[in-house]
Amino acid sequence: MSARPLPSSRRRVRSLAGQLFVVQIVIVAAVVAGGAVLAYLFTASRAEDAARNQVIAVARSVADSPSVREAATGPDPSAVLQPYAQQVVAHTGVSFVTVMDTHGVRWTHPDPAQIGKPFLGHIDRALAGQTWTETYAGTLGSSVRVVTPVLDADRHVTGLVSVGILVRSISDQLRAPLLALAGVALAALALGGLGSYLVGARLRRHTHGMGAAELSHLYEYHQATLHSVREGLVLLDRAHRVVLCNDAARELLGLEGELEGRPIAGLELPESLVAAVLAPEPARDEVHLTAERVVVLNTSAIGAGLGSVITLRDHTELQALTGELDSVRGFTEALGAQAHEAANRLHTVVSLIELGRHEQAVEFATAELALAQRLTDRVVAAVGEPVLAALLLGKAAQAAERGVELTLTEDSRIDDGVLPPELPARDLVTLLGNLLDNAVDAAVEGAADRADAPEVTVTARVEDDRLLLRVADTGAGIDPRAVEDVFRRGWTTKRSGHGLGLALVAQAARRNGGTVEVGRERGAVLTVRLPLQRAGVTAR
Repeated sequence: MSARPLPSSRRRVRSLAGQLFVVQIVIVAAVVAGGAVLAYLFTASRAEDAARNQVIAVARSVADSPSVREAATGPDPSAVLQPYAQQVVAHTGVSFVTVMDTHGVRWTHPDPAQIGKPFLGHIDRALAGQTWTETYAGTLGSSVRVVTPVLDADRHVTGLVSVGILVRSISDQLRAPLLALAGVALAALALGGLGSYLVGARLRRHTHGMGAAELSHLYEYHQATLHSVREGLVLLDRAHRVVLCNDAARELLGLEGELEGRPIAGLELPESLVAAVLAPEPARDEVHLTAERVVVLNTSAIGAGLGSVITLRDHTELQALTGELDSVRGFTEALGAQAHEAANRLHTVVSLIELGRHEQAVEFATAELALAQRLTDRVVAAVGEPVLAALLLGKAAQAAERGVELTLTEDSRIDDGVLPPELPARDLVTLLGNLLDNAVDAAVEGAADRADAPEVTVTARVEDDRLLLRVADTGAGIDPRAVEDVFRRGWTTKRSGHGLGLALVAQAARRNGGTVEVGRERGAVLTVRLPLQRAGVTAR
């Protein structure tokens, strides 16, 4: 079965810019046409009103003229009034001036043949003493005319005056304004069309010629892509306000609620992270700590100064694995050192036997074995949790290699199975491993300033349904003024280091609902308390 062939040509969907251009042209044309019609009607009405006012003024002037009043009662009114009426027509611009008797018989007319014939129009109101205007079709055509009475000294009507302007004359007067109006309308239409074209062209350039449906689909794809990627993405505008924050970024930064439009500095993020985002130079793979995560930050500016893009990667797991790798490396180095020491002791025993000093060889071997086994027995007896026991033994070997004595207090005890499964072993390694590393470093550095041997004391026990881990050293201690900054990334008392260990300790403690306290005895004392019943487990 063959596939159905596609049509040779498809109707191209008009772009959004093209649709807007058509709509704008229609609107502009409608507005211009409506404006032209209204302007025409207004101008025509004004012209008709002006013509009516003009004929009323001329008619009253003629009716009030003494010569007209006198001729109306004279023996031959036409002989006197016909030249006068023609002069008035010539000087005032009206179409006709007709003077008649009270019966409507014309005394004057632009066409002398119409003199003596009856006036075509209404004269009843004029005979009653009123001035009457109307539009009427007479012998000259349709005109706007007025009929007013001629009154004698006793206010009796002795004649009538009709003055009119032909409608075609009014139309001739409107021709020039209407042509100008048509020109303005066409110019407005052309200007509106040009503006619409330019706006449409710019919109077409920005929308890449796509239609409304295509733009809608592109937006949906864009949103789906941004919210599905595992990397955190935050877009900021020029004022460092949030334009977009995808789901991964919300999770990594612990953000909730409506974020769009809020400044990045007002989101309660770590100061170091906010400072890196607001810095003028871009950030490249910078490590920052949030309340519960280790994130890698990258920032870059958007072209034309529109804002900046922030990308975040979760390195919490990687950082924990790195800590575990460091512990394993430490164990390896400790085993190597122990193997070296064991070889030296074995050579000593063999040499004593070869020299025939068997009793001294047995005494030396027994003493060394007891010394090496004492800490192992103490740790294994007190700490039943395998991860903590292994970590303590490895760190003890490392400390011994550096000349530091690591001891476990007598009240330390953690039975196997006490710690809930929801408490990750990786976090235990992060907590105790970093505390021990910092304590050993501090004890070694402090040994140069005091005569006492460097020592590190560890307490690990369950207390009030909480796991207590306390590490004390004989170092210089922590300045009370710096307690607030101890767990901030970058803080360190070492001559070299990144200041990340204690920050990771605080983060791991918060992640598991625990606390970290800083104290001082001979040196620094750091205490971590983690709840055991948080996951529904009761300590034994």
